Amino acid sequence: MEIGGQALIEGVMIKSKEKIAISVRKKDKIKTISQPTSKLSKKFSKIPFLRGIVVLIDTIYIGTKALMYSAKEQDEEEEISNKQIAITTIISFIMAIGLFVFLPLIISKLLTENRFLFNLFDGIIRIMIFILYIIVISFSKEVRRIFQYHGAEHMSIHCFEKKEPLTVKNVRNYPTIHPRCGTSFIAIVLIISIIVFSVVWHSNFIIKFLQRIILIPIIASLSYELLKFSSKHQNNLIIKTISSPGLLIQKITTQIPDDDQIEVAIEAVKEATS
Repeated sequence: MEIGGQALIEGVMIKSKEKIAISVRKKDKIKTISQPTSKLSKKFSKIPFLRGIVVLIDTIYIGTKALMYSAKEQDEEEEISNKQIAITTIISFIMAIGLFVFLPLIISKLLTENRFLFNLFDGIIRIMIFILYIIVISFSKEVRRIFQYHGAEHMSIHCFEKKEPLTVKNVRNYPTIHPRCGTSFIAIVLIISIIVFSVVWHSNFIIKFLQRIILIPIIASLSYELLKFSSKHQNNLIIKTISSPGLLIQKITTQIPDDDQIEVAIEAVKEATS
């Protein structure tokens, strides 16, 4: 069984083919809830390329909802509605477009008009902004806690995939880095976008900007298929080269967790796979 997940605020979300489980630390206990995986996600899970688009949309929605749920569990007086989740998702998307699409385009335009160099600079700047963003937020104490839960999530998934009993001792034997991580996915997206935008070219700035938004689903789809392929062919030299940036970035986005954090991740994995 293939599972994935996401680190939350004092918690972990794990998604399997049949179930989504969320476990959060509540002082001296762990609270776990679960729900069935969406029918849409399961319906398209075996259709190459289309599944990447569906998974992207599904992951953004479920991930945002899970993150806000974990925040609410730390502050039970705060009520979070579906409308708030939708607004948060839209605002996050707009900010991402501005930071990772519009800004690199502006800087690249100031540097060159050469087709090859423009797309190369655009891609490199996008990657640099992403890495800088990760480094900056990593200084936050709260974000470092999330990065520890991210590590616990990966270690527990490794342990599950090796079919070992899910205990803190066993989980500690595994690395915090995982080839199917969303961080690796984003890194692959950034690399694939350089190639795609080199092929799809227009001299007009506005059209270039719109192309980068319209082609997001296609790039995400290609990246998803490459991520799935790379996770099964880690010894291939080409795959290693493509995967290496994402794995290196994971050294920042994952940190060694404590035992309490591992226990939370274990509970989420158990619930999602039961």
